[in-house]
Amino acid sequence: MPKAKLAVSLFILSEANFFLLLIIAYVFYHSYPGAGPTAATALNPLRTGLFSILLFASSATMIMAAAGYRARAHRATLWWLLATVMLGALFLCGQALEYAGLYQRGIAVNRNLFATTFFTLTGFHGLHVFIGLVAIAIVAGLAATRRLVGSEREADAFEAVGIYWHFVDAVWVVIFSIVYLWAIL
Repeated sequence: MPKAKLAVSLFILSEANFFLLLIIAYVFYHSYPGAGPTAATALNPLRTGLFSILLFASSATMIMAAAGYRARAHRATLWWLLATVMLGALFLCGQALEYAGLYQRGIAVNRNLFATTFFTLTGFHGLHVFIGLVAIAIVAGLAATRRLVGSEREADAFEAVGIYWHFVDAVWVVIFSIVYLWAIL
């Protein structure tokens, strides 16, 4: 396995374990709601679902960028990378709007166990989305300056960024299901 893919795979393995622990904490504390807001009373799964569709679509645009890269279609690669960045950034805007709305209603990270585990879990994921967007923006910058020449090392690095991005999307599927969909069941 090439070094870049091995490194990102090991990193993802460690991050998957960390996310697993955060999800376990969320599920555990979900069964002890206590006083104050809960997922069912504080969250809007429909609105977050709409922003989630943007994040899920960004996996498709990343796949298209990778296909363009393999075909050495520089312009297509750049546009698909920029579309991925735009979709991911819109998802983060949705998360920021959600956080702002929660804070306006007095729901902060220190409010109760729900708020603490919710903000920790979703905030950690948001940080990963941001890191992925930075990595994709760097690759897009290289594509814009035509510095992506298609070497084997470059292809491995491009694929590693894609693997990371798909991991971030896959983690959100789990988080969205447990935090938002479980709230309406």
